[in-house]
Amino acid sequence: MLEVHRTHRATIRNHAQVAESLDRHGWSASKLWNAANYYSRQVWDETGEIPDHGELKDELKTHPKYKGLHSQSSQRVLEELAEAFNSWYGSDDERDNPPGYRKTNYYDDEGNRVHEEHPRSTVTWKQNGIKHDTKNDRVRLSKGANHKEHPKAWEYILVEYETRPGVTVENLQQVRAVYDNVKGHWELHLVCKDEIETPPEPGNETAGIDLGISNFAAVAYSTEDADLYPGNRLKQDGYYFPKEIANCADSGGDEATRLQHKWTERRRHFFHSLAKHIVQRCVEKGVGRINVGDLEGVREDENGESKNWGKHGNLDLHGWAFDRFTNILKYKAKVEGIEVVEVSERNTSKTCCVCGREDESQRVERGLYVCETCDGAFNADVNGAENIRLDINEESNSESRPVLGGDRSTGWLAQPAVYLHDLSCGFQPQAQVVDCKP
Repeated sequence: MLEVHRTHRATIRNHAQVAESLDRHGWSASKLWNAANYYSRQVWDETGEIPDHGELKDELKTHPKYKGLHSQSSQRVLEELAEAFNSWYGSDDERDNPPGYRKTNYYDDEGNRVHEEHPRSTVTWKQNGIKHDTKNDRVRLSKGANHKEHPKAWEYILVEYETRPGVTVENLQQVRAVYDNVKGHWELHLVCKDEIETPPEPGNETAGIDLGISNFAAVAYSTEDADLYPGNRLKQDGYYFPKEIANCADSGGDEATRLQHKWTERRRHFFHSLAKHIVQRCVEKGVGRINVGDLEGVREDENGESKNWGKHGNLDLHGWAFDRFTNILKYKAKVEGIEVVEVSERNTSKTCCVCGREDESQRVERGLYVCETCDGAFNADVNGAENIRLDINEESNSESRPVLGGDRSTGWLAQPAVYLHDLSCGFQPQAQVVDCKP
């Protein structure tokens, strides 16, 4: 059996009864985040170091805000803050900022601040703070000490939930209460440990994935096939939604929040659909291992200087969520018994996948790669994907480059299959997507 974790979204049937308690805990999570953020910034200013989650827990476990949540829930808030600081510290993009405070300021007509409010942050309960009633679809969530009104008050929030049809909630590991700003209510994310049948032994073939901006993914297979997945829909959303959000009268208002939520959901749907389609294709082609380009340091050149990808390229790259996509791909591939390995992308875009000649000038246009040595002309992204599949930076693979015959100017290297994303049908061949019906 294979152990996996699944997250099920659930509506709250008794929302009117539990909303106030969830509100209090959501506000407490924001206040604890702010207290820990203030401490982290003080340590940073004094020492130049960022405290890790262990230090944050030791420092803040006696803080009054720590008692606003169950102890494990407070620990999760501090873990998330430490992760956010580490992500910022390790970023190579100068436009990134450290984690901000969770508060919203309100001003009068003269520009004077009238008051501030803390948003409702997500609250996570781990196993020690959960008691699951599987028969009645209810879950007890332990309250923080600050929210137990008196000794005889209930020490938990009793939440009745409802999932989509066909979902069975068992082996509950975590419960996340998430506030939907657009709909104005809470929902639950139930994280369960499931055991599924061990997938059959995967094939012996290897696929390579090159992640990019114009084409979000190019995939090369050992069977001398290649697929392209253009990122047009992501780019269109990346231009449209920020402009619409900026045009809102109140950047923190309901309409801006609705647009931000819609943008996030569309991007999440794209990533899941793409990962699912790639894994299905790999199963069909007997792939047992997927090499995906490790894009760490993609914003820097060989000398450590920031690359200039152009006005639109820099904007796209800033919002490039390749880590999120790779994590989704790993999860979906694991269910099929396929291993996903991140390999170096160094020189894969400027090396000929046929003869191994390395010359940056051979990439004559964004989508065209021309090799003067072997007289090949083919798609530049597919060339990169094939080099990633071959893992050309691994010494043990340096002499194993296959000899590819045929006319490479018209074959799979030059004319890969193209799949476009449709919101209702997922990824479809380019020739069929126009006929796709909901």
